[in-house]
Amino acid sequence: MKKNFLITGGAGFIGSNLINKLLEIPENNVFVFDNLSTGRKTNLKLDNKNLNFYNIDLKTPYRDWPQLKEIDTLFHFAANADVRGGEINRDIDFYENVIVTKAICDYASKNKIKKVAFSSSATVYGEPNIFPTPENYSSTQTSVYGASKLAGEAYLQAYSEYLDFKVTIFRFVSWVGYGYSHGVIYDFVNKLLKNPNELFILGDGNQKKSYLDVSDGVNGVLNLNDLNQENCNIFNLGHTEIIDVNSLARIICKKLDLINIKFNYSGGERGWKGDSPLVHLDISKAKKYGWSPKVDIKTAISNTVDYLLSDRRNLYR
Repeated sequence: MKKNFLITGGAGFIGSNLINKLLEIPENNVFVFDNLSTGRKTNLKLDNKNLNFYNIDLKTPYRDWPQLKEIDTLFHFAANADVRGGEINRDIDFYENVIVTKAICDYASKNKIKKVAFSSSATVYGEPNIFPTPENYSSTQTSVYGASKLAGEAYLQAYSEYLDFKVTIFRFVSWVGYGYSHGVIYDFVNKLLKNPNELFILGDGNQKKSYLDVSDGVNGVLNLNDLNQENCNIFNLGHTEIIDVNSLARIICKKLDLINIKFNYSGGERGWKGDSPLVHLDISKAKKYGWSPKVDIKTAISNTVDYLLSDRRNLYR
């Protein structure tokens, strides 16, 4: 059956992987809004007749965007994703994540879009004291990025209560895999290519995180969005496994055939203000809907390094 999808931020890492999966079904039509501030056109299969790309800055008035009709699901994945930078620039998350998400709500309502799926974040939990952390946990915000994502969730929830559209909210851990473009693995690979003798690590290296392979994440987003029939539903998308930063660094060193690398640390249990020493989400709710990750974390990290090294243009930032 023919379906129409709109993806904001579709030229980015997660959005482009989602699009590629959607286009595996020949009947699907996919529309992309992206200003290419961080995404790349080369991530997209622009020769596919069912893919329509629009270079749009979503901070412009939503009434000036292309008014697309009969959209089944709008995947709102456009965002500023620099958690660490919020300590210095405290405006960008508000404008890029809160104001834009409000505009997405108005656009979806005006164009009678049936469903909106939203990429939120584990950062909305701040520094929880329950692990794995369930969806109904709440705590003090520790970053403006997390605060902006929580505000975006709130707007979408409110519009869903007005019955404008159904909403599926996904709280992500860090995603890795094909197309990966920023984050700790990217940083470590770059640093080690420049200096193969030592590696500077933020914090004490004992921070523990979950990571999710993009193939597992995309399957979760698509399947859970299809299955959700509630006005608004929230799902954690994470992993049953966690890994500490030191172990992650050792995997990367091994992939680069580097031995006896000296690790230097900035110190402290957090890499920066707003960093959480432990990120481990409870995914039991998603499991009840039939989703669970298939790729173990060590394999996902190794595959990500392979991707980055397969073409130096992948280390373009």
